[in-house]
Amino acid sequence: MPIPVLRAETFYLPPPQLPADAWDLVPAAERVFRWYEYRVQRRVIPPVGYVTGQQVYAQINHNRWVADCLCGSAQVVSPTDPRIACTECGLGWITLVFPADPDAVEASLAELLPGERNWTNPDAPSQEPTPPYLPPEPTPPPEV
Repeated sequence: MPIPVLRAETFYLPPPQLPADAWDLVPAAERVFRWYEYRVQRRVIPPVGYVTGQQVYAQINHNRWVADCLCGSAQVVSPTDPRIACTECGLGWITLVFPADPDAVEASLAELLPGERNWTNPDAPSQEPTPPYLPPEPTPPPEV
């Protein structure tokens, strides 16, 4: 039996001292907030509203459905709850774009080793790497 691609509901699990089904009623996109709270030991409240006019494309990266926040952070996501909100920068909910048939995409990668399972939505805008920060050249003092 092949190893399934991880989704938010199979990645963000309750801590061991809680029953395994403790978060079953928590929507997949909100589980990251419970998981994050447990790990950083501080309250993190999910946002209420959506950021309009923004969308992010989900991708499979090393056998996990992931999406990047606009701030550069990322999290595991799920096609069962196509939205993302950032636990790092606090940005509101953003709509996620998944392929029409996520199960077919997962099946197309099943023969690969989990670490080699990568897929990017062909409709996603090209993401050019951000150039490294270069400090400005010092300007010579004015001649007197």
